[in-house]
Amino acid sequence: MELQSALTLFGVFGLLMVLGVPIAFAIGIASVVTFTLFMTFDQSVYITAQQMASGLDSFTLLAIPFFILAGNIMNRGGIALRLIEFAKVLGGRLPGSLAHCNVLANMMFGSISGSAVASAAAVGGVMAPLQKKEGYDPAYSAAVNIASCPTGLLIPPSTTFIVYSLITNGTSIAALFVAGYVPGILMGLGLMLVAGIIAKKRGYPVAPRPSLREVIRKTADAVLPLGLIVIVMGGIIGGVFTATEASAAAVVYTLILALVVYREIGVKDLPGIILESAVTTSIVLLMIGCSIAMSKVMAFADIPYTISDILLGLSENPLVLLLVINLALLVVGTFMDMTPALLIFTPIFLPVVKDLGMDPVHFGVMMTFNLCIGICTPPVGSALFVGCSVGNVSIGKVLKPLLPFYAVLAAMLLLVTFVPAISLTLPRLLLGY
Repeated sequence: MELQSALTLFGVFGLLMVLGVPIAFAIGIASVVTFTLFMTFDQSVYITAQQMASGLDSFTLLAIPFFILAGNIMNRGGIALRLIEFAKVLGGRLPGSLAHCNVLANMMFGSISGSAVASAAAVGGVMAPLQKKEGYDPAYSAAVNIASCPTGLLIPPSTTFIVYSLITNGTSIAALFVAGYVPGILMGLGLMLVAGIIAKKRGYPVAPRPSLREVIRKTADAVLPLGLIVIVMGGIIGGVFTATEASAAAVVYTLILALVVYREIGVKDLPGIILESAVTTSIVLLMIGCSIAMSKVMAFADIPYTISDILLGLSENPLVLLLVINLALLVVGTFMDMTPALLIFTPIFLPVVKDLGMDPVHFGVMMTFNLCIGICTPPVGSALFVGCSVGNVSIGKVLKPLLPFYAVLAAMLLLVTFVPAISLTLPRLLLGY
């Protein structure tokens, strides 16, 4: 019965995806159809709706709309330009300085906005013309932007970790947030290494040395935007507030910056920003609700444990099994966006890694890192399409320059996978995890 349930669930889901049905509806319909194997159609519809409603009735989930709203306010509040100027100060004397600036700006802006796509658009939109003016190959510039825009999804605050915590029934959000720092920074440094080697070979220019006055001014301009990370993470680590309360504090802080300090937006702009945030939130929460129903179906039919038994039957070597899981996730990531992939495959692979003795926080970081690669790869990578659009290059032209970046991302993924201390040292030191 387990095999029949799995074939029905994933068969219906795959068919609907091929037919172009929106992914949330595909998940929901597949769940209803699979439930009918065990009960009447009316009962299956009722159970699916009940699971969606009860799954979304969570205080933790309130953090998602707040962080989305804070990110949209920051996107419209002139934050990107200030962070880019600060990134120029940090990476200005390295070979191919504008490429390093692009990576650093994506790391900072992505962590604040919580969106790889927003980071690719905001930072890439500014950097592409500057790099073209300095003689950079547009395909190389776009490749740097595309590969580095997901780094902010690992560096907290990250809504991805909030979703993962919900799916795994309460894995510490604070521990996940803190665990993402070192892998996220490693991802950025690895990309900077590749960008620097390529820039050195091609003779891309080094930026002029900024004056001390310029360094002080640009650093001061970046202090307040980066202060959001200090407030959110400092409050969570210090026990001042929960992740949900921190998200509300982030909205207040970004409003003060955008409305009062920088005055880049006015009160008249707020309804549009709130509406945009509500639309994004509704899409995310609909996917979460439908995925929770799918998780219930899988648990009801023992699908995760069946797949776990199959994988554990392939090999007793943890290294081999983790490689298999990573390869499966890399393939999934090329066809599916991060949130639905996380929602669908976490319940499947988590029992396997637990049997291997892997910590849920470590697995969450590994899975997020893996899916970050997926969003900048064809055929469905959202960051790939946005990065090509703002860089004004075709996907065909940018794929070759992306290959060395894919290689270093894969190497960093293996490092994060097989060296748990990279993810777990900070949570243990700062939180006693």
